[in-house]
Parts: sequence; structure tokens; C-alpha cells
Amino acid sequence: MSTDAPKPTPRPGVPTPAAIKPHAPAKPNLPASETVVPTTPAAQSNSASFGRVADDGTVFVRTPDGEREVGSYPEATHEEALAYFARKYDELAAHATLLLQRVVQTDLSTHDGNEALKALRQQVSEAHVVGDLVALDNTVEQIATALTAKGQVEAEQKAAARAEAATKREAVVAEAESIAAQPVEKVQWKQSTARMRELLDEWKALQRSGARLDKETENALWQRFSHARNGFDKTRRGHFAKLDEKHAEAKATKQRLIEEAEKLKDSTDWGATAGAFKRLMGEWKRAGRASRADDDKLWAKFKAAQDAFFNAKDEVVAAENAQFEENLKVKESLLKEAQALLPVKNLGQAKAALREIQDRWEAAGKVPRKDIDRMERGMRKVEQTIRDAEQDKWRKTDPELAARANSMVSQLESAIADLQQQISDAEAKGEEQKAAKLKDDLTARQAWLDQAQGGLREFGGRR
Repeated sequence: MSTDAPKPTPRPGVPTPAAIKPHAPAKPNLPASETVVPTTPAAQSNSASFGRVADDGTVFVRTPDGEREVGSYPEATHEEALAYFARKYDELAAHATLLLQRVVQTDLSTHDGNEALKALRQQVSEAHVVGDLVALDNTVEQIATALTAKGQVEAEQKAAARAEAATKREAVVAEAESIAAQPVEKVQWKQSTARMRELLDEWKALQRSGARLDKETENALWQRFSHARNGFDKTRRGHFAKLDEKHAEAKATKQRLIEEAEKLKDSTDWGATAGAFKRLMGEWKRAGRASRADDDKLWAKFKAAQDAFFNAKDEVVAAENAQFEENLKVKESLLKEAQALLPVKNLGQAKAALREIQDRWEAAGKVPRKDIDRMERGMRKVEQTIRDAEQDKWRKTDPELAARANSMVSQLESAIADLQQQISDAEAKGEEQKAAKLKDDLTARQAWLDQAQGGLREFGGRR
């Protein structure tokens, strides 16, 4: 017989078996004990044992409910006809076994598995094959049972994934709300604005790659997130609107200060103008900042006017300092000359020499600022010493003071004489207590007299 067997033809009312194309999945990594065993001639022969061929060439398959006609294979022997339908069974059984392994041992989704099972059930129900149909049905039911279990696992995994996705989105929302709730005066606007944009990108990434949430949960989280973002954006716009107003006010103030500074820059009234620039600088600092672009330009104009004045002033001061250093040399020489007048030996000569030195001192002019105090203190000390000497001499030669001192001595001498007489009288009368008291008064008056006589001698009076 030729190896090219003729195609079977259906009997009237009996459909031709459809060609079953097994699904070709990627080869799974399975343990040796679970590897699919290819169909062998022995397996085919075993399938053929479930059928028979009638004398007229009709092929039947045995089932628990009795025999069922499956078709015929014209112009073929009974063995060939039976082998053909048995091979069709083996192909369908292999397809079912492979699907079972894909469901149990691979990451085939429940959805895809159910779709494949639906197609398999359709094929089985329409199959015209010879083989162990009970075993095939059992395989189909195993697939269904495995898909049910797999569906439960997937449901749990999806629930866990949704919970994790909800937690991640809650974290995004909570951070957005935290940023939006910051006090305006403490917000770092650049960082916070950038972070809000990053959170929106994170939200979108979670939508794309994360587990899908139920509509109610996702809407609630999105509303919170959107509210936080809108609130932050509104606060940011309000803040920068106020900031723009302040910048505008600061700009106007600084433009006015620049106009004043430019009017003063050519002044040679160094002291008054320097004070005016100090005042302008104080106002400039209090004015606050204009916008970054304006503030740098405004400061450049103000500083240019300020520098023009102070550079001119510094040139004049530098020239003055050179002259002041020369004046210092003259005054240091004059100070040494004045200090040589001390101690005062001849008051008249010292006063005359000091007047002449003072005239030359004034004529010498200013000295550097750092030396002013040192020089002035040195000259004041000489002047004060000579004034003290003059005051001392005057005090000693004042006639009025001498007269008052002489009168005091006379009064005390008279009072002492009276006390001595009273003491003698008291002792003569035996009044010892009175005499003792009078002696105390006499001692005190005698001490006063000694002091008065010393002062009298100082003022040049009698001894």
C-alpha cells in the first residue's frame, strides 16, 4: 500500500473530522517526571483499542454510554481507517495534556487559559476520534480545576498588587498634601514646585505600570492629589504675585536712589556727601530686592555713582594724608619742645615759651587721623601742668585768702586764751568735771589753730 493514504470521506450525515492544530507554546523548564511524552505508535495502538470498524467501513468509538459512530475512511483497510481516527484522538489528547501543563507549570494567565479551554471543549465536543474519551474528558476537567485554583491565586495576587498600588499612590498623595500644607513663609518654592512635578510623573508611572485600582479608590485618591496640586499652585501664584508687587516697589525706590546718587557723585563736599551716601545706602538696604534681572542692573548703576564719588574722595584724602604725615613730623618735634618745659621752674618763661609753641602747633596743620588723639593728649598734658603751676602760685599769693587766714588765727588765739582762763577759774573752784570738758575744747581749738597757722604761712601771712 502507498504511504500516502487517501483522505477519509464522510458518510452521508457524518461530518469529516476537523484538522486540529496543537498550540505551539514556548518550551517550559519542567522536571523530568512532568515532561510531556510524545505520541508513540504504541499509544496510537492503545487509542485504536477503543474503536472498531464495521464491515461496511464505518468506524465506531466505544464510550461508557455505548458505541458512537465517528466516520469512515473509503478505499482504506479497516486498520488504516481505525489508525487515522486514533491518531486524531492522540493529537487532541496531546493538545489537552499540553494545555494542562501550561496552566499548571507556566505563567499562562487565567484569562488566556480559559479561552484555550473554551476552544478545547469545543474541539472535544465536535471531535470524530477514536480513543479513551473518558480520559480526555478527565484531562479537560483537570484543566478546568487547575484554572479555578489559578484564578483564586491570581485574584489574591491582584488584591495584594492593588493594595500595594494603593499604598504607593497614597504615599504620593500624602506627600503632595504635605507640600501644599506648608506655611507660605517656609516654602522652598523651587524645590517644592519641582517635587510636585515629580509626584505627578510618579502618579502617571504608577498608572501605567502598577496594578489597576477600583474606580472609587482611584477617583478618591486622584481628587485628593488634584486638590493638593491645585491648592499649592494657587498659593504659589499668589505668593509670586505679591513678590512681583514688592519687586516693583523696590525697583521704583532704587531708581529714585540712583537719581539722587548720580546728582551727588561729582560733589567735593566730602564730609556732607559721604554722609548723604551713607543715608542712601541705608535706604537701599531697606528697600528690599527687585527681581533678579533688575536688581543686579540697578545695583551696578548705584554703585557706579557711589564709586565715582568715593574714588575722587580717596584721591584727595591720599594727597591730604601725604601732607598730614609731614605735619605730624613738625608736631612731634613741637611736642618734644613743649615737654622739655616740665617741670616748671620759671612760670613766666614757661608760659611764654608754651604760647610760642602753641602758635607754631596750630600753624603746622592736621595730622593723620590715627595720630590725632596721641598728639592732642601729649600737648594737653603740658598745658595742664603749666596751668596747675599758675593756679598754685596764685592761690599762695591771693591777699584776700591771706587776710581770711590771718583773721581765723587771731580768732582762735583769742578763743584759746579765754578757755585757758576758764580752766584756771574752774580748777580754783574745784569744778573738776567742768575743767575736764574745757580742756577737751582747748585741745580741739589748739589743733584748729595749728592748721590755720600752717595755711597762713602758705599764703605768706604772719607766723
